[in-house]
Amino acid sequence: MASAPGAPARDHAAIARQYAGDVVSGKIPAGKYIRRQCERFITELVRSADDDFPFRFDEVRASRPCQFIERLPHTKGPWARQKKRLVLEPWQIWNIACVFGWVHKAGPQKDTRRFRRWMLVVPRKNGKSAIASGIALYMLCADNEFGAEVYSGATNEKQAWEVFRPARLMVQKLKRLKERYNIEVLAKQLHRPDDGSRMETIIGDPGDGQSPSCSIHDEYHEHVDDAQVDTMITGMGARDQPLQLLITTAGENLAGPCYAMILEQRERLAGIGHNGGPPLDDDTFFAEYSIDEEDDWKSEAALRKANPCIGVSVGLEYLLARQRDAIATPRKRGIFKTKHLNLWVAAKAAYFDIEAWRRCADDAIPVRFADAIEQFRGRRAVLSLDLASKVDIAALEVLILPEGDRPTKADPYIRLGRYFLPSKAVEDVSAYQGWDAQGLLDVSEGNITDYEEIEIAIGELREILDVAHVAYDPAQATMLVTRLMKSGAPVLEVRPTVVNFSDPMKQLDAWTKAELIRHAGCPVMEWEMSNVVAQQDAKDNVYPRKPRNEAKIDNPVALIAAIGAALATHDDGFEYTGM
Repeated sequence: MASAPGAPARDHAAIARQYAGDVVSGKIPAGKYIRRQCERFITELVRSADDDFPFRFDEVRASRPCQFIERLPHTKGPWARQKKRLVLEPWQIWNIACVFGWVHKAGPQKDTRRFRRWMLVVPRKNGKSAIASGIALYMLCADNEFGAEVYSGATNEKQAWEVFRPARLMVQKLKRLKERYNIEVLAKQLHRPDDGSRMETIIGDPGDGQSPSCSIHDEYHEHVDDAQVDTMITGMGARDQPLQLLITTAGENLAGPCYAMILEQRERLAGIGHNGGPPLDDDTFFAEYSIDEEDDWKSEAALRKANPCIGVSVGLEYLLARQRDAIATPRKRGIFKTKHLNLWVAAKAAYFDIEAWRRCADDAIPVRFADAIEQFRGRRAVLSLDLASKVDIAALEVLILPEGDRPTKADPYIRLGRYFLPSKAVEDVSAYQGWDAQGLLDVSEGNITDYEEIEIAIGELREILDVAHVAYDPAQATMLVTRLMKSGAPVLEVRPTVVNFSDPMKQLDAWTKAELIRHAGCPVMEWEMSNVVAQQDAKDNVYPRKPRNEAKIDNPVALIAAIGAALATHDDGFEYTGM
């Protein structure tokens, strides 16, 4: 976000169109999700001339918030000292123009905004808080909403003030703004007594009672659930054209609501589940600034692609220095990738490279287990159980072996998995609810997992696959294993020791990096893989651990045992107890 004294009037709609064109042409480097949104913007500008297209692009309304924001002062740094005003960069203008410029052509929503939610995912130091503060003041003062209620929400008060404080300072510094809109600057509120409009912070779940016209949620990745976001959305029902702004960098909680929403929006933008991009009735505008899978994170080009304000609010030399630190010091890579490249990574001490795991996803394998298994009928496979919990995830892993003697990229190992858990666990964890809605979990009624369902599942798999082993931990579910043995299942005892797990765990890491194992890209398994940390001993042996109790790793543990069973001979320390 640059600044210039006495900047002349700008044609913001034209700047937005030019930005989109430059991104599509490759003149401005951008990741695939921004490129797709720019392509969509250009295509829909053409389509809007058709009578059957339900929206039109209103250049006046697209420009109005940009003009408002560019009258606001900087609040910190050298530009604030020089009393300069904000000057929006083209990428910021394009975002704002898309959100505020598209309106309904006809019907009961005529002339109201098309987009009611704006999700902006952008790396640190790219001016996102200044945008948020400017939008907050515009929605408080200039959106023609009587009795506007604008909320700056976060998980803690310090973060909520990251948006509220600059907005408050802008009003204090700009006497004309304060007088024109009759804004009272209170300790924790901006108030307009003429119509009762107000802006204030909210922390956590505020409960019912608000009627927000705008809610802004900074660093959405820190939210463990959607209680605050959902409360704001449900309170917007009485407003004609409310706006919710979710603004964030990437994070490491792959089971949180932020990452789940990002995955959903990526799929919509890619046309998954429908054709040709997001459905027309989708009221979320999604803009994610990051790099692509094939990009080298160690390159200067990656920095330029992910950081749209590079050279303006964030210096190239600063980013290059952080990049050099990350290259030289592995423990700094996670925070660098997350905060400066907008890549979602695992826990800071995670053993597996989650980006390498993602590259092993095969679009030809359906994510739902029931849809995937039939294509592997007759293949040789190892099954593996981890039944450590009766009240949370119980894991059943399926490792399909290569058809040749050794795995290759053309003939890799195939990983499939099932996740059994009781309905009570699903009710208590919001991430489970989302995965259950996608048909990814096997949920039984009650408070404990139904092991009979697991027994039935193994029986069905033995009819579909050529099952070599069913690996299990002898400390778990002895009655289930006894019944499996009586049914003739080739059960194999794999004790969860360092000796048994170290080499298979290293092998899984190596296969992942070499893309010698393929999977369906299931978000449940991705989350669990991201939770695995390694306990390493003096001889460099490793053992899977979880960083905290709620971070589940049951399926990766079962997969490691399956790999051990697949590679082992009877003399390798595994005790064969089957028939």
